[in-house]
Amino acid sequence: MFKQTLQQKLLQKLSPQQIQLMKLLQVPTIEIEQRVKEELENNPALEESNTENTSEQEYEAEGESREDFDIDEYISDDEIPSYKTYASNYSKDDEEKGVPLSMGKSFHENLIQQISLQNLSTEEKNIAIHLIGNIDDAGYLRREIPAIADDLAFTQGIMTEEDKLEDLLSVVQIMEPAGVGARDLQECLVLQINRRPKFDPVVKTAKRILVETFDEFTKKHYKKILAKLEIDEEELRESLDEILKLNPKPGNSTSSSHRTTQTIIPDFVLTNEDGELQLTINGRNAPDLTVSHSYSEMLKTYGANKKGVSKEQKEAALFVKQKLDAAKWFIDAIKQRQLTLSSTMHAIIKFQKEFFLEGDESKLRPMILKDIAEIVELDISTISRVANSKYIQTHFGTFSLKYFFSESMETQSGEEVSTREVKNVLKDIISQENKKKPLTDEKLVTCLTEKGYKIARRTVAKYREQLDIPVARLRKVL
Repeated sequence: MFKQTLQQKLLQKLSPQQIQLMKLLQVPTIEIEQRVKEELENNPALEESNTENTSEQEYEAEGESREDFDIDEYISDDEIPSYKTYASNYSKDDEEKGVPLSMGKSFHENLIQQISLQNLSTEEKNIAIHLIGNIDDAGYLRREIPAIADDLAFTQGIMTEEDKLEDLLSVVQIMEPAGVGARDLQECLVLQINRRPKFDPVVKTAKRILVETFDEFTKKHYKKILAKLEIDEEELRESLDEILKLNPKPGNSTSSSHRTTQTIIPDFVLTNEDGELQLTINGRNAPDLTVSHSYSEMLKTYGANKKGVSKEQKEAALFVKQKLDAAKWFIDAIKQRQLTLSSTMHAIIKFQKEFFLEGDESKLRPMILKDIAEIVELDISTISRVANSKYIQTHFGTFSLKYFFSESMETQSGEEVSTREVKNVLKDIISQENKKKPLTDEKLVTCLTEKGYKIARRTVAKYREQLDIPVARLRKVL
């Protein structure tokens, strides 16, 4: 049984212009420049201009003089323009992600090339290539040999013994970089130490440490190593130095050379003129764009000749109208991006004025996205997009905008300080500790309390991990 009812719903729908603006807000200068180039190539109605009397103004003026021209009346009901059928099924938080391309041989391609130089049969080479395919980017073979044997049987119809797989893995393990194909950290380090001079007494002791006392080595139980291997502290120190020269992630040493490096181009430049802070925005953020005058004239011509036009001319008029609208939308989005960047950065500078005047990190005030959002009267998500991948150049360095945002905590005197300040104090305390008896998290809490920072042990552990500082036991040295 069908039932008809009336319902009222309040929905929020983003216009294509809003979606375009949000996407433009989150990209840095180097990408916005490329984005403008792409738009100029794709839209013939958009042009670069250096003149003051832009065609955009002409387009707007012409729009006023041809108010009687309605593109919907110019076409018939069955000729729906394609741009009206486009769906905007995107959330405001959707990001357009591109994959950077890099040239050169990858880590796995380099290994496969080395396999081709080995004296192996065709089947053995295929098995070895399959083994390489199971090696991760760090250079480790993370799958068990029996599982790989099953894979070969089911996917390639190759029946092979586990012993043969072990032999072929040994072939892979003698290739470059040293340590590749290991199944765990211990095997990786042993493979590398085996390539060092065998008769060197330091190398011999280093290998003994890795083979006989690896568990004690990872936990830095040096007294147990000394007792078990019957060596003195000097021998242990020299051997540990030798081990520290090894690479725990051999795969990264090859792949890192082919990684795409992003050049940082500051979006803002801040100068200090006798105590007065002057902000300028990188000119690449606001290229001088305008709507094509010839396209505006073309649309005006179509509007003047409504009668006796062919279907092709109507389609041409639709195309011109669509491109003109897209050009105007893009220009408005670029201008709005410029205004949003400027207002947000001015608010950050005003909030952190003491830091920008002196460059002293201790002058950074606690600041969250909500603080700036309230000042500029914009949504927090908009401020987040502005801060994303943006940089400011000052007379004391170039900083990411995210650098200036931090939570707050209260000192024993009741003063609010930035958590960044607490992290710096924590870093200084650890850098000055006795490395033979490093401070535990409990002792770090005591040191911070003495300096006026009331902080829990769990928070100290969290800050230490954020600073990539290991626990006390792993900071210990001889």
